[in-house]
Amino acid sequence: MPAELSHPDTADLELAAVMHALSDPIRLQLVACLACDAEENCGDLSQNIDLHKSTLSHHYRVLRDAGITRTTVVGRTRVMSLRYADLQARFPGLLDVVFRALAEMVEDDAKWRGSPGDRAKLLVALKRSVGSR
Repeated sequence: MPAELSHPDTADLELAAVMHALSDPIRLQLVACLACDAEENCGDLSQNIDLHKSTLSHHYRVLRDAGITRTTVVGRTRVMSLRYADLQARFPGLLDVVFRALAEMVEDDAKWRGSPGDRAKLLVALKRSVGSR
């Protein structure tokens, strides 16, 4: 049976914590990847990010503690999902603004760190995600 790691309730989401979590380029890249897929295995999610596991764990925790993501443990696997509906309910339009900014960042080769294939997939998903969930 999957276990869910703790995260704040929708009513307890704080704008300052959400904005702080979104202020880091690595965490923004993780959020962009989650915009593409409903759920993602943490190992797969960080596949193209060249950081130590402990550093990635820190970024995952910051996103979860801010209420941006939900993490479920299934056996030895951790699965992350974006809490789009909860964030939309608490801060209407915030993620749409973030997705539009991320799409612009992904379009700009100088600011994008992933592979061209990932770049194209992300760009399509981000543009599709704006206002569609």
